[in-house]
Amino acid sequence: MSATTPAVVEATRPATTYGHRPASATPAGAPRFDPQALRVRWLQVASEDAAALERARDAGVDFSLASGRVWETDEHVYLPVVATYRRGERIEREVLMFALSPDRVVTLQPSRHYPIFDKAIARMRRTPRLTQTSYGVMYALLYALNEAAERVIHHASDLLEDMSDQIEEATLGYDRRGREIGVTDMQGTISRMNRAEEIVSSTQESQLSLARAARHLRSEIADTDPVLAGLVETLIADVDGVKEHASFEHDKVRYLQQAIMTSLDVKQNQIVKVFTIITAVFLPPTLITSFYGMNFTRMPELEWELGFPWVVLVTLVAAVIPLVYIKRRGWLR
Repeated sequence: MSATTPAVVEATRPATTYGHRPASATPAGAPRFDPQALRVRWLQVASEDAAALERARDAGVDFSLASGRVWETDEHVYLPVVATYRRGERIEREVLMFALSPDRVVTLQPSRHYPIFDKAIARMRRTPRLTQTSYGVMYALLYALNEAAERVIHHASDLLEDMSDQIEEATLGYDRRGREIGVTDMQGTISRMNRAEEIVSSTQESQLSLARAARHLRSEIADTDPVLAGLVETLIADVDGVKEHASFEHDKVRYLQQAIMTSLDVKQNQIVKVFTIITAVFLPPTLITSFYGMNFTRMPELEWELGFPWVVLVTLVAAVIPLVYIKRRGWLR
């Protein structure tokens, strides 16, 4: 990596950056954060930088061999990780590639300065011994990716909390003024819930790839560094914890979606029921009127003195009978 790499430039800032304690507070004999050592252990390659990719190949790292999957060679193990992180109000999703060897870790990333890894540098500032091995640097990078995914899950949870009133109204079917909520009123809520589900699903995929990379890192460390192995074990547990949180939020979103869809189905059934009752009530009178709309030559009741009141009464009775039947059956509830 050249000396102008932004992520490493971040590492050369004063010790006060990221809340790191000053050098005077560092215990005697404890390792200090060394940006030069970090440059040796960690090489960053921008995916659009053809010259950097060529230099990486000259150094024995060929990301084209992996083709986006886990791949092992005599010198490196290639590990793909799906990174999900929040940038402003947007959720970004990108695939990163790691080439890990006992001497160094090489990352294939969208840009030379990748904001997620700033947190990894902060972790390495707090724990300088991580920069002494490529495995320690890899641990810090995976740690930063897991923290970014956790923030995304909290963002999705906040979205659902912000929609709690709308979701409750959509589930009950009435707003605060007592007005019945229609399908068009629910479209915005349903759209935001679908967005939340998409965010959570992306995070679940990220955590699966992150857990796989962490387990590979643990197997590479084996028993050579018990302290770092313990940190990786904790990281694996944290990754699983974020994944379980994502699963919980995903189940919550699906439950709320199902509740809203059930409410919509009930509304549609009520509409169909109303039209069915109206049809049942007015069908007998319609049948009677259809008879008297026929052009028969001889219709005796037309000559009756009480013919008209009699037909009106029969029509009303024909309308009331199905209405009473429907009410007794409980179909009006």
